[in-house]
Amino acid sequence: MKFSEVVGQEEAKQRLLKMVQEDRVPHAMVLCGPTGSGKMALALAFASYLLGEREETPSDNGGLFDDGGSLFGNPQPTTNNPSAKYAEAMLKKWQHPDLHFSYPVIRPAGKSAEHKMVSDDYTKEWHELLMEGPYFTIDQWLDAMKAANQQAIIGAGESDDLTRKLSLKSSQGGYKVSLIWLPERMNQECANKLLKLLEEPPAKTVFIMVSEAPEQLMETIRSRTQRIDIRRIEEKDIEEALIARRGIEADMAHRIARLSNGSWLKALDTLDVDNESRQFLEMFISLMRFAYSRNVKELKKWSETVAGYGRERQKRMLCYFMQMIRENFMYNFHVPDMNYMSEEEENFAKNFARFINEANVMEINDVLALAYRDIGQNANGKIVFFDLALKMIVLLIRK
Repeated sequence: MKFSEVVGQEEAKQRLLKMVQEDRVPHAMVLCGPTGSGKMALALAFASYLLGEREETPSDNGGLFDDGGSLFGNPQPTTNNPSAKYAEAMLKKWQHPDLHFSYPVIRPAGKSAEHKMVSDDYTKEWHELLMEGPYFTIDQWLDAMKAANQQAIIGAGESDDLTRKLSLKSSQGGYKVSLIWLPERMNQECANKLLKLLEEPPAKTVFIMVSEAPEQLMETIRSRTQRIDIRRIEEKDIEEALIARRGIEADMAHRIARLSNGSWLKALDTLDVDNESRQFLEMFISLMRFAYSRNVKELKKWSETVAGYGRERQKRMLCYFMQMIRENFMYNFHVPDMNYMSEEEENFAKNFARFINEANVMEINDVLALAYRDIGQNANGKIVFFDLALKMIVLLIRK
């Protein structure tokens, strides 16, 4: 994967490339940032770069790609460089022998409790996900593994397997790269063993971690890695990528880019006819209409429906509801630049926004936040959502 395939993030690209140019690549780094910002895409591009993949043509990024994309210090352009072409062929299918992936997994079906879970248990599913693109979420990965409600972790078996792999010499004579996705999901035993690897890293080995919750990593691991914070993608970069890569018209691309809040994943999700946000909007509209009409029977059906969602999806839905409450409240001020809604959301807000006001906005938000907390603590979904629905009846009539 090439850096040109990463949406935006020019500053981060420059920083990573400069590390190579100045020969100061750290033995361990952790890329941190919000979902959809492109952390994994950057990690994959940097890993590919360390292993020999280069741009086909010179870049305008300040001269870091010289000689038509050649390796640093190698006068032979990539197009005539057999080793570079060989590396690119392997990386195209993510099958380079010096690139090792670690990621959260579940116990494979049919395996006993004694089986130590390793990433290689799901190599096929992982490669299929990567081939679809470098932008994905933990939920997409769980779906790929058919995890249902199981929690995915990185266990002690993974650190043992990684130690064995990294003890071998580089097959190509260059770097060995260990790319660890969501290291915060390591259990304690795995984290302790990884710490030993970081303290005494094998020669010419680079650990690239991609984390969404770096504060959950062991302090001793954090102290041995160089942290690189990845910001949300610039709105203009998302807009340009939607036009160039997806063929979206300029006006629509501009609207989607504003709504994406710096997330390429959210931008792509907006393009999906059956995307999750549209489903959540339907559930939000149903809740508010049934609550306003005091239709307890339908509210009970509504709560039973959402209780059937997985807990992660329920939490995402509640976050969406809180966002909609904020947007509808702000809609009352009639300042378009302060609103971030899709066309469908705005159409509903035209008639609904007046019911969200100074008298109830804070309390509605508190009720939704309480439901979010309760779901996160494994409370009974039917009780939580029916209680939420009944409270909404009272709150919507406040003026």
